Amino acid sequence: MKETFLGVKKKYLTPAFFCCMIAQVINVDKILEQSLLFDFYGELLTDRQKEIYERFVADDLSLGEIAEEAGISRQGVHDLIKRCNQTLRGYEEKLHLIDKFLAVKDKVERIDRLLDHYEEENAEALIQSIRKISGEILEEL
Repeated sequence: MKETFLGVKKKYLTPAFFCCMIAQVINVDKILEQSLLFDFYGELLTDRQKEIYERFVADDLSLGEIAEEAGISRQGVHDLIKRCNQTLRGYEEKLHLIDKFLAVKDKVERIDRLLDHYEEENAEALIQSIRKISGEILEEL
């Protein structure tokens, strides 16, 4: 029987396993980034770009599947998606809407955490903390 570490068999704690997990996390981050970019700036793409990019990001279709549906080459789909990514990143670099959204989301989560401890803290200190965070949110908008 293999040794276990906190319920995980030793054979699964190999460098190859960790490399695979890192690759999966990176892939998830890329998908999340593409989804956010499309959510915020997708309407600025042409109808054709929107349709193909959405099939790739939201519907998780392969380049080959999209190419077959769209009647273009796999390389054409790849190039279009690459151009869309560059275009959407360019919008974010100029407008910073996603950065602002994520910053506001973080501050709202901080307010929620403060409210979770309402009974434990002085009400006046809680109000001051929430006002400070809400002021930060307003400054960012």
